[in-house]
Amino acid sequence: MKFTKYYNIISEKSLFFYNLQYNILTMMTITRLFDFPYYQQDQFKTIPDALTSKKDGSWIKTSTQEYIAQANTVSRALLRMGIQKDDKIALISSSNRTEWNIMDIGILQTGAQNVPIYPTISEEDYEYILNHCGATYCFISDAGIFDKISKIRKNVPLLKEVYSFDIFLNCKNWQEILDLGADKSNQKEVEARKNAVKTDDLATIIYTSGTTGRPKGVMLSHKNIVSNVLDSALRIPFEAGKSRGLSFLPICHIFERMILYLYQYYGVSIYFGESIEKISDNIKEVQPTVITVVPRLVEKVYDKIYAKGNDLTGIKRKLFFWANDLGLRYEPYGVNGWWYEFQLKIAQKLIFSKWKEGLGGKIELMVSGSAALQPRLSRVFAAAQIPVMEGYGLSETSPVISVNDLRNKGFKIGTVGKPIRNVEVKIAADGEIICKGPNIMLGYYKDDTKTAEVILDGYFHTGDIGEIDSEGFLKITDRKKEMFKTSGGKYIAPQILENAMKQSRFIDQIMVIGDGQKMPAAFIQPNFEFVKEWAVIHSIDLGPTNETLVSNPKIIGRIKEEIDQINSKFGNWEQIKRFELTPDVWSADSGHLTPTMKLRRKIILEKYKVLYNKIYS
Repeated sequence: MKFTKYYNIISEKSLFFYNLQYNILTMMTITRLFDFPYYQQDQFKTIPDALTSKKDGSWIKTSTQEYIAQANTVSRALLRMGIQKDDKIALISSSNRTEWNIMDIGILQTGAQNVPIYPTISEEDYEYILNHCGATYCFISDAGIFDKISKIRKNVPLLKEVYSFDIFLNCKNWQEILDLGADKSNQKEVEARKNAVKTDDLATIIYTSGTTGRPKGVMLSHKNIVSNVLDSALRIPFEAGKSRGLSFLPICHIFERMILYLYQYYGVSIYFGESIEKISDNIKEVQPTVITVVPRLVEKVYDKIYAKGNDLTGIKRKLFFWANDLGLRYEPYGVNGWWYEFQLKIAQKLIFSKWKEGLGGKIELMVSGSAALQPRLSRVFAAAQIPVMEGYGLSETSPVISVNDLRNKGFKIGTVGKPIRNVEVKIAADGEIICKGPNIMLGYYKDDTKTAEVILDGYFHTGDIGEIDSEGFLKITDRKKEMFKTSGGKYIAPQILENAMKQSRFIDQIMVIGDGQKMPAAFIQPNFEFVKEWAVIHSIDLGPTNETLVSNPKIIGRIKEEIDQINSKFGNWEQIKRFELTPDVWSADSGHLTPTMKLRRKIILEKYKVLYNKIYS
């Protein structure tokens, strides 16, 4: 399956008939999540590599028919194990893989709910989630997760058994499930269970990673997610049955999970990346046409490309930076005029084609979510004919609220696109984005109070501040709860400052602080790799550790230059007046970030209390 060329313009008339056909063919047939593989079989007969995982160095393909057959095998086994409607089964995997998807469909067909859990959370959070949802069984990927579960299992009384996809001692293997379900004599009971599942029934509970406090269980129905898949599908016009996607973002997050259902709907061949560390190798092997990304990954890809360009010499180096500078001025739809477009075609042939080769050679689209994408990255990758389509949504909205689309002038840099079909978006009086539609969650599991706080008069209150421009594009400006006032009474929107500062290649992560203080300040994690390269070029001895690097006065001075330059774009009251560099690499494992790469602001503030006092003493 292949995306139509990004510059192809579909007329409004064509889009009308496409929508009409879409209504007739899909909304009548797909109403529950487990309908997607059956729809794929009906439309495409079989996709030989419907699901593909790498094992022992080889890519193992599972066809559409095999996918459905194994899902039914799992359903038969679960019924024999006594699984009832509305039972909860947890899935925890360190990487995306075929078995997870087979289990997903197998669980849902019985009327039970799939509860995916982040693999990197603490043992305490494992214990809380498993008890809160009342999971009776847990399927995991590997020994590392089994060790964490084993430590808290005695505190989870309802958990009957743990099964692993990998084979190792002292843990049951999921092959036992396949063996138990091999006998087809109770398939009629499976069909009865499937027929009894309604589109409004609860399908899954997504526990948010959260930046503070206990995780909340977001209840999503089959209808919530199915409607989001089908309404988002209009924004990603695949040529059905001819594309290949590489999946590596956490499937426990609704963004990647929804995308996998969307791939199935369009007959995309799905390949599961081994790990984030091996993603570069996997891209070269798989040669995907589409991948989903988070902005942090796009930044890393660009930094590597830039570093390689910086190593060039002579005419090649000049051409690289000419093309790069051209890309950073990109505007869609020929706004820059014919001379720019003429130069761009040359740059695409001479330079940008090499960028595409580095991403497997066939990449046509990256879909970005989770956080704000820097406009410069949106420009330069679009110029390179690898457009990054930025979207917006939350777990509570299944998740897509809006997304950019290169067709029909539906792409605008610096925005998250226009709202998808059937989702109504409004800006409240205080600037908060609120929305209504079939994708809005059923509520928070066992928490009516918090549900009532965010769903008012049918509208979900996102907690994000934004605006809708005259053309209907949605722009996110900040998190409502993250805005703060200085002691002088001035409001500060930290995300705007942070996103601007991260355009500097010297800055990897930054958190703006200053609630109730006389001025904004910041904690900064430098881009250690780039800073070290810069130091070598300028003959600066940084010492042996990150601690010596962040205390080096030349590094501090150079980063101050970057901050001063970016500060000039903001009002005096919101400029960052002081900062402190941190020696740690901010990550989910270290606790600085959520699994979706958002800042854990309270935790970061606690970690760097000494630096905070140093700034404001």
